[in-house]
Amino acid sequence: MKFVNVGRAKEIVESAEIHHVSYDGKPVIIQHVDEKTKMARIYSRSNPENEQDVPVLNLIEEI
Repeated sequence: MKFVNVGRAKEIVESAEIHHVSYDGKPVIIQHVDEKTKMARIYSRSNPENEQDVPVLNLIEEI
């Protein structure tokens, strides 16, 4: 497991592959990354309607 940085978050968003990313212990999908604010728009796999903006550095990639 490793913390995600802005560059890696952008790679994950642009990738066609499935990446296992979590926020606050829950699996999430990264929808968008704002490089200026270093924030990511994410949503939970179990509740896709609940989008939220979180700091990229709070995301963890399971590898």
